[in-house]
Amino acid sequence: MARRPGMAALAAAAGVSVATVDRLLNGREAVAAATRAAVLEAALRIGHPAAARLTEGAGRAVPSVRFGVLLHKQGQEFYQNMAREFRSAVALLPGVKGQLVMEFSASQAPSEVAGLLRGMAGRCDVIAATAVNHPEITAAVEALKAQGVPVFSLLSDFAQGVRAGYVGLNNLKVGRTAAWMISLSVRGGGKVAIFVGGARWHGHDLRETGFRAFLREERPDLEVLESIVNLETRQLTYETTLNLLTRHPDLRGIFVAGGGMEGAIAALQQARRPGEVAVVVNEVTADSRAGLAQGWVTMVDATPLPDLCQTVLGLMVRAVRERGNGGAGQVFLPVQLHVAESI
Repeated sequence: MARRPGMAALAAAAGVSVATVDRLLNGREAVAAATRAAVLEAALRIGHPAAARLTEGAGRAVPSVRFGVLLHKQGQEFYQNMAREFRSAVALLPGVKGQLVMEFSASQAPSEVAGLLRGMAGRCDVIAATAVNHPEITAAVEALKAQGVPVFSLLSDFAQGVRAGYVGLNNLKVGRTAAWMISLSVRGGGKVAIFVGGARWHGHDLRETGFRAFLREERPDLEVLESIVNLETRQLTYETTLNLLTRHPDLRGIFVAGGGMEGAIAALQQARRPGEVAVVVNEVTADSRAGLAQGWVTMVDATPLPDLCQTVLGLMVRAVRERGNGGAGQVFLPVQLHVAESI
């Protein structure tokens, strides 16, 4: 009697790994529809007994999830890139029919963000958002949670103890890494400036803490000036940087912890030569790439957007399936560091 083909034979016939076949047949993880179809075709072709099970499973309805995503400043390149990655990730999400509800907040105002979050109730099963850490937003997250709508914080944590989880970088380490690069780039003492987006961005608070702690430990000859709130705007950063360069001829470094780095680059182009001031900025955009290439920017720290979107969507699906009980805590993604030679 001929032996029935095993899992290894099925994997070889389908052109996938044995582990993939195992996940598919035993329901360990969701498998892409295209992969499922390829394994089913191979099973029918070689007469594998899994064909019956896969054929039966193919007729089941695919669960539908309405994903709400709330981001800031639709006109900024970084948030445009993030929105594009979310749309792509939802379309490719395996085992789920995803519907994306995308909203943008024009400002950091807690009342505006809280209102947009509340407005997603009834239209979304689960939400991920960028927001400042403020009692008004925490109250909105609590109200959504009471209605069975989990909320995840992105990039900068908020509503801790209420939100379903945080996905982003370890912002304390980002700050220390920025200080490390500036300390390597600067010879001799002087002053260093740091820009933060606002007083209530939890992630910016952590970046500043890490930044100051590293320089205090490793480069006490570099004086970190009082932090400057730039509201993540180009013009305010530009004007403030020009003022800093005039008032502090010994300015040796700048760390833009959030948005607005275009203004700092423009001011340096007007008042300094490339490399005179070590500059670390946040996220890869056309401006930060050009800044690296031309010598105005020393290093860019960046969020791996495809990983972020895929990770949070997976957690959101889990939260919906477990009715909000699948708490994720904090999920830290690896920071991407870019210098001129790496772009």
